[in-house]
Amino acid sequence: MELDSIFKPESVALVGATESAQSVGAALARNLITGMQPDRLFLINPKRETIFGSPAYPDLKSIPVKPDLVVIATPAKSIPALVEEAGVCGARGVVVISAGFKETGPEGLKLERLVFDSAKKHKLRVIGPNCLGVMSPRIGLNATFASDMAKAGNVAFLSQSGALCTAILDWSFKEKVGFSGFVSIGSMADVDWGDLIHYYGQDEDTDSLVIYMETIGNAESFMNAAREVAPKKPIIIIKAGRTEEAAKAASSHTGSLAGSADVLSAAFRQVGALQVNTVEELFGMAEVLSKQPIPKGPRLGILTNAGGPGVLATDALIENGGKLAKLSEQTLAELNEILPGPWSHGNPVDILGDAGPERYAQAVEILSKDPGLDGLLVILTPQSMTDPSATASRLRPYADCMGKPILACWMGGAEIENGKSSLNDCGIPTFRYPDTAVRAFDYLWKYGSYLESLKLSVEASNQSPNDLAKLKSESVEMVSKVLETGRVRKSSALPEFESKKILREYGMPVN
Repeated sequence: MELDSIFKPESVALVGATESAQSVGAALARNLITGMQPDRLFLINPKRETIFGSPAYPDLKSIPVKPDLVVIATPAKSIPALVEEAGVCGARGVVVISAGFKETGPEGLKLERLVFDSAKKHKLRVIGPNCLGVMSPRIGLNATFASDMAKAGNVAFLSQSGALCTAILDWSFKEKVGFSGFVSIGSMADVDWGDLIHYYGQDEDTDSLVIYMETIGNAESFMNAAREVAPKKPIIIIKAGRTEEAAKAASSHTGSLAGSADVLSAAFRQVGALQVNTVEELFGMAEVLSKQPIPKGPRLGILTNAGGPGVLATDALIENGGKLAKLSEQTLAELNEILPGPWSHGNPVDILGDAGPERYAQAVEILSKDPGLDGLLVILTPQSMTDPSATASRLRPYADCMGKPILACWMGGAEIENGKSSLNDCGIPTFRYPDTAVRAFDYLWKYGSYLESLKLSVEASNQSPNDLAKLKSESVEMVSKVLETGRVRKSSALPEFESKKILREYGMPVN
């Protein structure tokens, strides 16, 4: 694929490599040396013969191969000439780490346009400028100045904020979330959202895409790519700059206009991308999507050893449009056989504060088989009789055998950490609070409903010409009859009943 030169390069050159303490060039050099074969990495520094024990070259023309990827970390004014040199040397991809472009004003914008012109001239693709860099964990590529390499996994994380990248990276190690790609896109002088969505949409190692967006850039490119990819792979977006003040801050950061929040939210819904509102929700969705399936509906089962958290989870579920699953008679009968008499006898399933690992496991086993549940949330609060670690161990076999998502909320401090780690290791995502877990479930089923709507639209568009001609004829006849009555002359609008009937005939879902 076109962007393989950036994300799966055979050879990499780093311009601006150095050993200077606390410098970006030194961090990049160490990361690249750690992950790449020595004969495929070329460090560029005209003032040194070696860098961290690896040979250094004075310029790109001096290296013995055509590099697939050139990473540049030098002052902004030097970048246009270096991109030109990369093109002349036969490179196919460039990552510009340096800041100092359109986010600084007119002079910076001129530099950025020069970079784009050189890239276009030599058919180069450019990530950045003003970015953290890129990671491809599966091949050991860490072309960033972050302190650690991401764990390999199936989530592509794409961000306009380098700082948010490092925060998510830190979080991912604790929650055992891995990434197929980890990309700081910067100010998008060339490669934009549409390019990255299209690329990771085709990538076999990517199951979902998680995006932190400040500005949309080329809206048409984004819409076309998202519309193609969203039905196959979830696209989760947090859009910063939703308020006027935040939009101004985004402009000073990336040098681009943030765009209308309402318009973009509507656009996300139209293409099937799922928008979240907080960084915590973005983290949660990244974890859930990497570990659990999409639910078929909004019906959630809640299993808890304390009444209060179950009530909180129920409030959050209903407020966000979800539904409490109604337990079947068989499920209720089976739960009655294994649970103490005072259990809640309904959903939420309160199995009482003295519940041990075996009681939890038996209840999960029964609930997992109820066809009325689209997902299950298991809540544990650390009471004197509770064993968080042993309970987590007993739930591990249910991580991927339900065919529906299972989420966990292990509440508390240090005493529940081993249990949370055990659940994360086996693929059951954990949350600190029940309302946060429920919101993640709500986002999941809403995404599933988006997919169903998109499927209906595709089926309608695939109707035969004869079917469409018949529909057109019937619709025209209906409109003609309405016009003859004179009912719409004053408002010049087709009445609701007839409007919806036409939309329905063309396969468009209406309420």
